Amino acid sequence: MQIIEKYFPDLTGEQRHRFAALDALYRDWNAKVNLISRKDIDHLYEHHVLHSLAIAKLLRFNPGAEILDVGTGGGFPGIPLAILMPDVKFHLIDGTLKKIKVVQDVIEQLGLENAKAEQVRAEELKRVQYDFVVTRAVAELNLLRLWTSQRLFKNKESHPIPNGLIALKGGNVKAEIKALPKGEYTETYPISDFFEEEYFKEKMVLYLQA
Repeated sequence: MQIIEKYFPDLTGEQRHRFAALDALYRDWNAKVNLISRKDIDHLYEHHVLHSLAIAKLLRFNPGAEILDVGTGGGFPGIPLAILMPDVKFHLIDGTLKKIKVVQDVIEQLGLENAKAEQVRAEELKRVQYDFVVTRAVAELNLLRLWTSQRLFKNKESHPIPNGLIALKGGNVKAEIKALPKGEYTETYPISDFFEEEYFKEKMVLYLQA
């Protein structure tokens, strides 16, 4: 929890309370459903919560913005971002029902009124549009581009950067960008520019314009 306050010192009391509650909630659920590896649960705040919040270091979404979290798994990056930005609406989706049940419970336990979780795949969504899609360690960029086609994004833009996909990535990001169709616009930001911990050395926030 201290590592969150280190980089986000202006949290309200309610935000601090919600972030602090994540440890017990995830330990309890992890004993029943293996969401996070057993050895990694001790690094929940650095490896999962703070990692998710790297998106907020790139861009703070405007009040009323609508964000889709594709392949949310245990609720990352959606839940930490929803705690940090209570005036932004987050829709967390995953194809695995047992994961979504955990996320729904965490949202309920935290009293997060700006987040909802649903078992559905991005390609199955109909008649809904978002300002941005966020994702963490779900799939390679060409697949993410396929799943989050233009139909998922609003035409109206209201942020400093155009609507698009913001993905937390590791590995060979250059190769993934190269595999995209020609003409796609991307930007990459090393997370080590935001957070000094060794864990983030090879990790990136990647932006892909809609």
